[in-house]
Amino acid sequence: MNEWIENSLGSLACIRRGIGYSESTLKNNPEDGRHYINMKSFIKDGGYNKEGLKFYSGYFAKADVVSCRDLLLVNTDVTLDGDIIGVPAYLPSHLQNEEVLFSHHVTRLSLNEKIEPKFLYYLLCINTYRRWMLKYARGTTVLMLDMGAIKRIPIRYPVTKSNQRKIAVILTSIDTAIEKTEALIEKYQQIKAGLMHDLFTRGVLPNGQLRPPREQAPELYQQTAIGWIPKEWECSRLGKILSESGGYLQTGPFGSQLHANEYSFEGVPVVMPQDINNGSIEENSIARIPEERAMSLSRHRLQHGDVIIARRGELCRAAAVSRRETDWICGTGCFLLRLGKTKMNHCFFSLAYRYDFIQRQIEGLAVGTTMPSLNNAVMSKLYFPVLQPLEQDVIISKIDTQSRTMDKLEKQVEKLREIKLGLMQDLLTGKVPVKVDDPVADFVNA
Repeated sequence: MNEWIENSLGSLACIRRGIGYSESTLKNNPEDGRHYINMKSFIKDGGYNKEGLKFYSGYFAKADVVSCRDLLLVNTDVTLDGDIIGVPAYLPSHLQNEEVLFSHHVTRLSLNEKIEPKFLYYLLCINTYRRWMLKYARGTTVLMLDMGAIKRIPIRYPVTKSNQRKIAVILTSIDTAIEKTEALIEKYQQIKAGLMHDLFTRGVLPNGQLRPPREQAPELYQQTAIGWIPKEWECSRLGKILSESGGYLQTGPFGSQLHANEYSFEGVPVVMPQDINNGSIEENSIARIPEERAMSLSRHRLQHGDVIIARRGELCRAAAVSRRETDWICGTGCFLLRLGKTKMNHCFFSLAYRYDFIQRQIEGLAVGTTMPSLNNAVMSKLYFPVLQPLEQDVIISKIDTQSRTMDKLEKQVEKLREIKLGLMQDLLTGKVPVKVDDPVADFVNA
């Protein structure tokens, strides 16, 4: 039976705002109060944000406690674009046996038996219902839900609760897969961070193994401007490295050389600081200029073997230029580094630049406060480790192995999110009917 009906939100739920707080009643530690859901406890696209939980030590009534069948909505939003107004969340499993309260910036929906909480949760996440919430939000800089108006929002749902549950189970299974994959990504990020620390402080021996730590073999290490490094390594300023190799560092074209109205959706990509992420250059939203214009900026065109570095904003952004990016343009706000005939590999340089021993130097030398930036004089003062090409290659290979694993997992998450979005639109609107005995995997793998 796949019959769907429609009722108002007010006929399916009792609606109640939470309790206010004062500075003295809001705590950061669980031993000081009860769990307290607030506007920071919500994720932009819907769901619970564990980082936003606070604790409340003031007075409350039994009616203020959240039950496992309740849904929670954000009723106050101070974001620029109204990103979280009306987004839903339900209590995660680890809080369902706790005494949980909610703030006056949050609205509780206590649902009757006609509708399943998780089905309604997913329904309120789709664009149709996000638009309803925005429609009933009042204010400019601070948005607030009209509690009376949201009761009129029409909710369309399957008559049979078993079908509601089936839809919720399908979507929950994808969320679970996403959460597990994200947990793996976080694990590999920690592994990669530990690996980079070991590789950039201990290096590798000819057999590919890490050198023994300094505590075990102090005779293998030397103290330098960037800390303790293997005795076989050198420590040299970037200015000296470039002067000895015939390399150079230059900025991208200034505004007077390349005007904003010259950018287009087609042509030669122009790399800006925001396009440099996690050691690579992202092409998704990159700006472009016509080929004829790019030819007049030949000194700013990238070559395989260069490094492109953000010189303002987030100063940890750097990427080794691959063959794919050859002839692209180094944009405003970036440095183009050409290493010349140095033995330093451009991929190794990019990795080292983003590592702690370079970033600490940058923190102390960067100019500006609201928008920190770098100039050629600052860059020339930075100390880098200099080591043999073979050892660089091994270090690059070990880090690349971890990066490829993380990239694969991130693509899995992206694919799962796309599947979820498609299924939400199909299942929650009745476009694709479900039966209680339909296998979950058939929908997830469709």
